[in-house]
Formats: sequence, C-alpha cells, structure tokens
Amino acid sequence: MKFTAALLLSATCLASPALAQTSTGGTTQPAATPTGAELPQTGAGLNSGRDDSGEILVTGSRIKQDPNKSALPLQIITTQQLEENGISNPEQLIGFLSVNGTGADNLASNADVTSGAQRGTNGLSAANLRGQGPAGTLVLLNGRRVAAHGLTGGAVDVNQIPFAALERVEVLKDGASAIYGTDAVGGVINFITRKDYQGVGLQGFTDITQRGDAPIYRLSAIAGYGDIKENGFNVMASVSKSWNGALQGAARDFVNGNQPNRGLTIDTRGTPIATAFPLNPSAAFFPRGTLLGGTSGATQLTNLFIPGTNIVANGGINVLDLPGGAGCQTMDGGLAYDEQLWNAPGARFACAWDTGRAAVLQQPIETLTYFGRGVLRIGGRHDISLEITGSDATSAKRFSNAQVSGNTSNLQVAYPLNDITRTTYNAIYSQIAAIFPAIGAVNDRTDDNIGNYGKPIAYRWRCIECGPREYNTNTKTFRAALGFEGPLFGDWDYRAGASYARSSAQSTLGNGYYYRGTTATNAVDPTAPTAPGASAPGLLGLLNSGIINPFSVEQSDAAKAGLAAISAFGATLYGGKYEVKQFDGSVSGGLFPIWGREIKAAFGVDYRRETYSFNGTPASATGPVIFLAAFDAVNALTPKNRNVKAAFGEVMIPIGRPLEITLAGRVDDYTGFGSTFNPKVSAKFTPTDWLMFRGSYNTGFRVPAFNQIFNGVTDSPYSGSDLVDPIRCPTFTPNTTDPNCAFIRPDILTGGNLNLGPETTKQFTGGVVFTPSRLWSASVDFWSVAVDNTITSLTLTQLIQNAALFPERFIRDPATNVITDLDNRFINAGARRTQALDFSARGGFEDVLGGRVNFGMEGTYLLKKREKLTQTSAYGPSLIGVFTFAGDLGLKWKHTAFINYTRQDFGITLTQIYRDGYRNGALPGIAAGTVTRPDYNRFVQEYIVYNLSVAYTGLSPDFKITAGIRNLFDTKPPFAITYDGNTGAGGSWEPRVADPRLRSFTIGVDAKF
Repeated sequence: MKFTAALLLSATCLASPALAQTSTGGTTQPAATPTGAELPQTGAGLNSGRDDSGEILVTGSRIKQDPNKSALPLQIITTQQLEENGISNPEQLIGFLSVNGTGADNLASNADVTSGAQRGTNGLSAANLRGQGPAGTLVLLNGRRVAAHGLTGGAVDVNQIPFAALERVEVLKDGASAIYGTDAVGGVINFITRKDYQGVGLQGFTDITQRGDAPIYRLSAIAGYGDIKENGFNVMASVSKSWNGALQGAARDFVNGNQPNRGLTIDTRGTPIATAFPLNPSAAFFPRGTLLGGTSGATQLTNLFIPGTNIVANGGINVLDLPGGAGCQTMDGGLAYDEQLWNAPGARFACAWDTGRAAVLQQPIETLTYFGRGVLRIGGRHDISLEITGSDATSAKRFSNAQVSGNTSNLQVAYPLNDITRTTYNAIYSQIAAIFPAIGAVNDRTDDNIGNYGKPIAYRWRCIECGPREYNTNTKTFRAALGFEGPLFGDWDYRAGASYARSSAQSTLGNGYYYRGTTATNAVDPTAPTAPGASAPGLLGLLNSGIINPFSVEQSDAAKAGLAAISAFGATLYGGKYEVKQFDGSVSGGLFPIWGREIKAAFGVDYRRETYSFNGTPASATGPVIFLAAFDAVNALTPKNRNVKAAFGEVMIPIGRPLEITLAGRVDDYTGFGSTFNPKVSAKFTPTDWLMFRGSYNTGFRVPAFNQIFNGVTDSPYSGSDLVDPIRCPTFTPNTTDPNCAFIRPDILTGGNLNLGPETTKQFTGGVVFTPSRLWSASVDFWSVAVDNTITSLTLTQLIQNAALFPERFIRDPATNVITDLDNRFINAGARRTQALDFSARGGFEDVLGGRVNFGMEGTYLLKKREKLTQTSAYGPSLIGVFTFAGDLGLKWKHTAFINYTRQDFGITLTQIYRDGYRNGALPGIAAGTVTRPDYNRFVQEYIVYNLSVAYTGLSPDFKITAGIRNLFDTKPPFAITYDGNTGAGGSWEPRVADPRLRSFTIGVDAKF
C-alpha cells in the first residue's frame, strides 16, 4: 500500500508538472565554502533573516555574521545533499556526519537485549558529536530546545524532527555552553526549517533493498501562502509519514555467531531442543531431585563424567550433540557449544543457539511528523511568529525468543514423566544414559525411589513457539514556540520568545511474553492465568504439566492454546514524560566604531523549567509477574522539576582589519546545583582574503539527567563468563587452568545517585581556513575536549581491572569473602580527554563537458581518547580503535567524501563513506591466551561504502526526480566479535559502524505547484 501510494504520487507529479507555477523561495545550496554551503537566506533562529550587510544569525552566536567568514567551525548540510545520499530521516543524517561519534545511538544498536544505561532507549535515535555522548550534544529546532525523549529524560530523539520542512542543518563543531548552557559539550546540531514557503509541494520517497526486504517509504506534503515582504505575512504547514520495515537478523548471512575458527561462538545454552542441566531438588515440585542430579551437596552426581575424562558434565547435555546424535546444527540457528572459547569444560556436550539471527537489524518504525508556522509583520519591521511541531512514532524492538531456565529461586520447572511426556522422556533418558551411565541403565523404566529414572529433567530451553520478544514503543512529541523580533534603534534589534516542548513515551509488551506463575517470593501466584489442563498458573503450570515439550521445536495444539492463555501481550512495560518550558529575550547591535569597524554586542536572559516523570511499571506492583519482562517499578518517579535561570553576553571586537576577537559568557543557576559561569573566547585572524586562522577556548558543563540522580537500585543476575575476583586473579581474565581465575557471576546493582554533580569541561579549538578562489576551500581544525567529574556508569571490566580504586563497590559475603554483588550505579568518576583533527576540503571545475564538477570531503582524525577513573589515578591506555561493549567506539579516522557532476537539468553524485577499523573483541578463551583459533582476526577491517545518485529536472524546473543506489558495491559489514555473554546480544558485526541493509535502490520525487 505504501509503495503504491508513492508510485501514485510520482505518476500524478509526472502528469502535471506544468501546474508548477508558484514561487517557493530559494533553499540553501551547496558551495565550495568553509561551511559547505552558500550564505543562507534566513538565520538560525525562529525568524531572523539577513540584515542590510547580508549577515545572519548563525548557530553558536547571538551576533549576526557571515557563517563562511566566521571563527566558528560550522558545517551546513543542505537538502540537496540529503537527496543525493538517499537520506530520508534524521537518524541516517546523524550517521552520515564524520564528526558524530560511534556510539550505540541508533535503532540498530538498541534492537537486541540491553542493560545498564541503554535500558529505556526503546525507539530512540540520538546524536553524539565528538563522541561526548547523546547527553553532551545539544539538539535545537530553529535555535530552540526540544524535549528529551520521554523514557530516558537525558537525550533528544532526533526522529521527532519535521524532516519534510527542513531548509538546512547547521552543525557546530565546538562547545557552546557560554551561549546555550548545559548539554552543548560535544557541539550543537540545529535543524532549521523553511520560513518563507509559498505554494504546494509533494514528495515521495522509497528505499528498497536488493533483497526486497526492510523497505523505507516516506510521503510528505508542504504548503505555504503569503510573501512576508509584500503581504506582511506568511503561513505554511507540512506533514510527513514514514515507514521503516523490519529487517530480520536471519535474512543476512553476515549475521552468523557460529564461526569458532574465527574465535566466535554463542554462550547461551538455551536451545529450541532443550539442553539438560543439573538442578537441586524442589520440595514443592521435584523433591527427589532431577535426572542429572543437583548442583551442590549430596544431590550431585559426582561421577557424571565426560567420557575419557574426570570432568563433570555440569555445563549441560544436549542429545543432539552426543555421539551418534543428529548434531546441534539440525536446529535452525543451532550450533555446537564451544567449551574452550567460553572456558566451560563441563559443557562439552551442550548446544548453543545464535540469538543474533532472532533480533531485528532494522527496527520497524512508523513516524508521523507535522509542522505549522505563521509569521505576521507589524509596521513593516516587527515580526511575530507562532510555530507548532509534533510527531507520533511507533517502533517495535524485537529480539531473541525467551529462554526458560529451571531454577529453585523463582521458576521451579522440569520436564516430568507422565502419560503426556512418556515417549519423549524415555527417548531423552536413554540417549543420555547411553553416554552417561551414572544416571542409570539405558533400558531402566522403573520409576521408584532407588534409581534416577522418573526424576524430572531440568533444562534450558528456547521457546520458538513463543516467538521473538517484542517491545512496542509509542512516542509523541509536541512543541509550540512564540517569537518576537524586530529593530529597536540604530542597528540594534531584539529577539524574544517563549516555548513549550513535551515528549511522552510508553512501551508495551508485544509477542513473546508470558505470565510466570510464581511470585517474587517463589510461591505459586494465584493471580496469574492458568492454561487449560495445566497443574498450576502461568508458565510454572504449563511446563511442569508436560503440556509443552521442550525437547521438540514443534508443539501440540494444546501447548499452543496454553501459551495463548497465559500471554502477557499488551501489558504496559513503562512510560515517561519530559517537558521543557522556556522564556528568553536578547538584544544585539553595534556599540561604537573602532579602527574603522563596529564593535558588536548581544545580551540576553533565559529561563527554563524542565520536568521529568517516569511511571515505572504500575502493573508489576499489583499484577502477576511477567516472565523476563524488564520492569522498572523501582525507577518510578513522580514529576521532578528543575529550574534554570541564566544571563549571557557576547561582544565581538574588531582589532584592525585582520583580527577579530569575540568574548562571550553565561551564568546559569540550576536547581540543586547552584550557579556556574562559563566563558568563551574566540578569535579569527585574516591576513588576506584567502587565508584565515581561527581558534577558541571555552568552558562548559553538563548536569546529570533526572534518572541518573533519582533512579532506584536494580539488582540483576550476571550471566556472562568473563568476570573474575580481581583480588584472587591479578590477570583479570578467566582461565580454566588457574582455580584462582575461575569466572564469577555476582549480581549487578544499577541505579541513580543522589550525590551526583555536574561534569565540567574545558575546550580548545584552533585551525586554519583556505579559500583561494570561489570554487576552492579547505580547512583543518585541532580540537580538544577535557571533561572532569565524568558522569558515568563504569563498565564491569573497568571495575574489575581497577578494584583497588573502588573497593566499596565490591560487596562480599562476610563468611566466605566471595563477591556477591558489584555496585555499578552512576558516579562522578575521574576525567576524559579527547583530541582530534577535523578536515574539510571542497573544490570544483567549471566548463567540464558543458557542466561543472565538484568534489569534497569532511573527515575526523582522532588523536587522543583516554580516561582515568578517579581524579587522583593515572590515565589508562589509549581507547582509540579499541572495542568496547558500550559507549563510544573511538575510530581513528572517519570521513565522508563526494564528487558530482551537474549540467543544466541533470546531476550525478558519488559519495564515499569510510569508517576505520579497530581492535576486535575476544571471547574469554582467546582473551586468556589458553585458546587459539587459526582465523581469528585481531583487528576489524575498515568499512567503506559508496552511494550513487542521479537527479533530473528536465520535465520542469519545479519537478525533480532523484534515483540512487545506496551501498553501490553491496559491501557487507566487516566481521567483528561483538557478542556479550551477559545479555546475549551482539554477534558477528558492529551496528555502531555498519548499515545492515546492504545494497538498496532509492527513488525520490519532489513536485512544487
């Protein structure tokens, strides 16, 4: 239907290009300038246009100036560049920027199971300039703040931006706390909309992969009436609807966790045909114990040895992997468990399952955005504007099917022997007994208190019939902004405004979730639904009755009906709301002349009130427990408020013709944090028209997000096999040959910290800009960001390797000294230092085959990325090009380059996107040096893709068709070991770097009437 609609729109436009008679006003065009664009027609605020000198308000300053002659390192992305690269949404734009970091900030990075700070990012796509994190990047719409995402309360979801109404995007590659206050640490992204549209425009866009899956569609319309100069008013509106189809992991062959020769395999032993495990007796459900014995004490089967060894098979036994078995690979997604890579010798006969194939690589999301604007000019000089924008987005996060692991703490389940199960039970018993006679004779069929036959079989099982787990998240945003702007006296003008912004989000459970049937205290839960024929409520009854067969992928009709009866589909997971109310005013103009030029100044005040609330999970407090649902009842927050009062000033001082110095400062008073003053000094020196030196120094700060302060404490079991007791194991790496380095699985404590303070930053930039001619420009800028008192949740590896710095975070059993818990709550840690070079170059030739050739590039070369965990400790090793499970992946070099040819009504563009390689991850066996694999690559290869597009306007100047190929050479993501044994997420590629869709074909139609 969506594809048909796009085709109909194209046909309509093709049939009637002659109707396109109305002027729509110019949009900013690409150019070989330091910003990459010509001088825009309108400024970066709600209204401001060019003044008599041709200067405009730009992002990062309150004083009007020419952005191409400014000391500010500014990049301008035009709508033409977006079209040429098939960029159809803000997330794709953010990934296109070389100055953006490489963090888990897109929907693909958060599509699987997440933990810690990434929880609650459902449906969120964020910006991460200079790798300083989403909370350190300020996102503006027409120069004003938008609300942070309703679930996180700490980062702006760029999907709310009205993409169809954009005129350009300005990216400030510098700190700007002296102008905007908090958040502007890594830089500022200002999405600037059309302000003068007249006529009607229709756009259609499709992007379909070569394999015919994961389609992207967008339909949009824009209309405007009135010329502000001639009629004294303009009104305009736009609406856009986009659809991103799901891309399943199993649809891409590079998603393959079964590559043991390359050092990659999957740790989960919950498989579609269950893996049997030892489990201690349950007084209520299996008082005699289970078939493979217990895990401790007298119930253990101490002679359950792997044949030919003295190793106890306590790591699981799967009949498919036994000698003569069908093989783990006969299950879809199944693979033999690699006990060497995971340092688990007792799992020799276990199977594993490739969880990455069950996750979506592109989350399905439907987004509606709308934008309306009206401006009225009074007295020929004063403008009053009202701007309304909003969005409604629904995404579906889908990941691996639920794994059921019998235990004695909250789900005491095992496969029983009864009339329903007898055939399957006997087959499983005999196959295991043939290899492990410790459980009994193969043909034993006597169910008594003497032998093991008849004891239920404990297991880990992946429920294929349950379907992938799914979170459905609906996010609604709204913003209203009222602006006033006009002249005062002389060349002084004023700008004032008020705005309200809101983001509310709610996640509900989709498929794959079921009521557990037990309470938090491990008692049978009578409030949970009971499946027909089950012996108890929820999964507890359905599994212990034997209606479900965990040793078969196919389930009976009774099992399917039972699952439907206990489904938790539609239950509310959690929801949150973030609101921002803002009032501000400023004046700017010339103070007095000096050395033949004018000293300019701007002064203003700003008031902002931020409110955040999070409802946790109301149902979890009163309703039955839902198995594996990531409820956050402990994090429920009644509305928390924060008031910000600020005053700022900026003075631009020319010193002769070549030198110009700008001084800026802002004082902010924050509820709960007191006052802070942040200055900025910037300068430019222009000895000739073609050469400019520029630089700046500024300080900044970032206050903690509400949830980083007020969240409760969540206690989660750790499932990985890569942690050790750092006191006993000085190598910090699990090693089966050293008992002191056995892996540990403590509980992990996460949550807020009422004592968190703000981060503080010092930033410096210095560079040179060359503009030898109208068609040529180049610049290189060195930048340094020094962050102190970093707000962070340390990685578990950091905690283990720096235990001496954080002894209070290791909670031990007083009797045994065993680590029971790791405290991983937010803290103000030490410091972070990041330095890099930003490169920009553009050039061109005219009169080439009757047209013009243009080329250029934007790149970032990382020089330093280091951290220290306390103010007094030493800095750790370089983090450039080093794999980490979370946070920003510091790639040494990133660039985006292009070449295009234009001739009258035709243009063709080729773009290269380059992302450098980095040190690969390693599973415990390779990390410990106890295992080697012949094809293990220590370094991940670079990722290089090309996009090709062709644009044609020959039918009419007001009708444009753009066709393109993204990932021209169908380049696959390079092999990378990203599997996380704790969460079960990740696998064989890195979503922070690569696009999983591979080659796709785009077509866009833009018609104006």
